[in-house]
Amino acid sequence: MVIVCLAVFLTASAGETAVSAESLPLVESLRIEAPIEFCEEVVPLENREVRERLEKEILLAMWDRPQVILWIKRSNRHLAIIEAMLKENTMPDDLKYITLIESGLRPHVGSSKGAIGFWQFTEGTGEKYGLRIDEDIDERRSIVASTRAALRCLKEYHQTFGSWTLAAAAFNMGKEGLQTEILAQKTDNYYHLYMPLETQRYVLRIIAAKLIMTNREKYGFHLADDDLYPPITCDRVTVECPGMVPIRIVAEAAETHFKAIKDLNPEVRGYYLNKGSYTLSIPAGMSKRFHSRYRNLLDQWMAHKDEYVYVVKKGDNLSLIAERFGVPLPALFLWNNLKAADPIHPGDHLILYPDRGTLDEGR
Repeated sequence: MVIVCLAVFLTASAGETAVSAESLPLVESLRIEAPIEFCEEVVPLENREVRERLEKEILLAMWDRPQVILWIKRSNRHLAIIEAMLKENTMPDDLKYITLIESGLRPHVGSSKGAIGFWQFTEGTGEKYGLRIDEDIDERRSIVASTRAALRCLKEYHQTFGSWTLAAAAFNMGKEGLQTEILAQKTDNYYHLYMPLETQRYVLRIIAAKLIMTNREKYGFHLADDDLYPPITCDRVTVECPGMVPIRIVAEAAETHFKAIKDLNPEVRGYYLNKGSYTLSIPAGMSKRFHSRYRNLLDQWMAHKDEYVYVVKKGDNLSLIAERFGVPLPALFLWNNLKAADPIHPGDHLILYPDRGTLDEGR
């Protein structure tokens, strides 16, 4: 039953025309002809151990065919941006494949080590290479900002090691960790170094992704142009916030909805923009009247904002306030950028959006 279901799944993927289990070119896919290069650095396939490691990564990628289909679909949306930035920095195009194995080109994906975003930066490393990461903005989720940081990082590692292969390895395990292994083992050949198993696999996973993505039909992935996710088209606008401004106001000014603004700006956290200036993406074609609409909506918000402010009294807690005004407790957290453990004190101001009458009674 399991085998039959797997075959049905592989043959019935609507719109993606995945080939059947019986015709998967697994054996043929392992007949790799030299030379194979990563960033114009030759992969030593004459080394049987290296060839075996690469074959393993190809087979594992082929086994997870739905994931590869999503790579192909998402690549049409995102890779052109990375390709252009690599070209601008005169860096090898092959480096773009790092994002496939790091995040699958997903902005919000995270790891158990706290890495987030397209290039899977930890907070400390991201900030080191110029990313803004705070309670309002997390640029690890921005394709442009995170790629800019990744290229800065990779360029530094290349200057240190003199090899893009080693630069990629350092991107995975850290520069100092790789330097330590090179000193201890007296070799700077990636394919000869004994490193953490994840790093031993890392570059070969990237190469396997490159081979599949550049020879899709050979590996059994027959997708038409219409199957691919379209590139994101948007306008960029600068938004000035005199204080805390709900993102829904930006959405209304762009004549769209909250989710569209969040999807176009995955780096923006929460439901509000705090005081400051923000450059945001809005749906294409909506910038012409955006600023006039935004100013009008902002004026309305600022004029009525104080009507929805509750001043915390002695003996209050969030649960009691929520019950008093008939609003869900999570709504108080959301409206006020609070966490469950955050304390409140008499005199604090909370934003509430209950019925007008309920608010008046609660005062």
